[in-house]
Amino acid sequence: MELDDNFKRLVQELGQAINSALTTSEDVADVMGRIRAAGYDLLLVLELTIGFNKRAAGEGVSADGETSHPPVPLRLTFSPEDARFLRALKINLDGEN
Repeated sequence: MELDDNFKRLVQELGQAINSALTTSEDVADVMGRIRAAGYDLLLVLELTIGFNKRAAGEGVSADGETSHPPVPLRLTFSPEDARFLRALKINLDGEN
């Protein structure tokens, strides 16, 4: 699939935003500091997979960024470790404040 320069720039900005969120997170820094204080060297490597599909020519986008077709309900389950990790990234799960 050929990607236009604007889309490539947007994906790069997304990567930078995610990196910034991790590097400025007080929760992540606190836990990493405690691991180092416990005498361990730490190397954090995360893998991120981003999926995207180009919308068909007739599909519109509303003012809030939603496509014109109805969303498919999705139900995810998270382990307690998953939930802690997402909260450390300041990502709230449904039902959380």
